[in-house]
Amino acid sequence: MLPQKKIKVGGILHTKGLCLVGVMSAPDRPGLAAAVFEALGNAQLNAQFIVQSIDLNNNSHIQFCVAREDVVQTLKLLEPIAQRLGAQKVVCYPSVALVAVFGPDFRERPGIAGMAFGALAERGINILAVSTSISTISCVIRESDYSKALEGLQKVFELP
Repeated sequence: MLPQKKIKVGGILHTKGLCLVGVMSAPDRPGLAAAVFEALGNAQLNAQFIVQSIDLNNNSHIQFCVAREDVVQTLKLLEPIAQRLGAQKVVCYPSVALVAVFGPDFRERPGIAGMAFGALAERGINILAVSTSISTISCVIRESDYSKALEGLQKVFELP
């Protein structure tokens, strides 16, 4: 395989010490995300990453990261909410990290997601969750893969 030219990006954001929490398989309807995140906000708990999807059975899955020190309070808060929403399960991955590539206008620059995901895959890193915006690709990974992930992303992207 020929080496690819590095794509210039604005930088790499990274955070350790997180937990990935999920409210899984709730019947999809308006207000699910509001119920979860209004409760977190009222309890002064911050979600640093949010992704939501709907499966083929029309069930909603909401996953988000909180600081590790907030996970017990978060889970305690979510149990009655998840029950009220009809969610089948609340899950928690207790030791995760977030790595994100950011830069100007990714929507006009093809190949960035593939390069980021490829850099992680090449190092045997499984992505637990992905969220994107116009200018950022964020991946939740196991915290034990944190250093390898940063090395891999730095290898394929040109940083300022």
